[in-house]
Amino acid sequence: MRSTHEQNLVDKFNAQAPKFLQMLGARLLTVDIEAQSCTFEFNVSTDFCHSVDIVQGGFTTAMLDAAMSHAMFACEDNVKAVSSLEIKTSYPDVTRAGLLRAEGRIVKAGYRTAFLEGSLYNAEGVLSATASTVAKISRK
Repeated sequence: MRSTHEQNLVDKFNAQAPKFLQMLGARLLTVDIEAQSCTFEFNVSTDFCHSVDIVQGGFTTAMLDAAMSHAMFACEDNVKAVSSLEIKTSYPDVTRAGLLRAEGRIVKAGYRTAFLEGSLYNAEGVLSATASTVAKISRK
């Protein structure tokens, strides 16, 4: 059961989503503060593809980065900015245009540094990409 606070975070993000995430058809679905995670849905058009319908890897990484960083924003209320210091993306399967689900989670967060992970799934639930990042955290 989602708390009112978690639902408010979801509603606030969806009302203020950055333009680049809107272009990728982003919608924050859930925030789970206890699990330190969030889930996005993306509806990606072929405008972001090469080879007809295969999503270009940079856009795949952007979706994963958004999910990972928003887990940090949602789960710790004094976070002002999350900047990737290093990000690694792996592609166990192709990511095709259409409906995608990205899950981001906090592995460990200190005051200035966080370790985050993300997973991207297609509409059938098949894992298409994973990412991990070391991020610099700026706090209010």
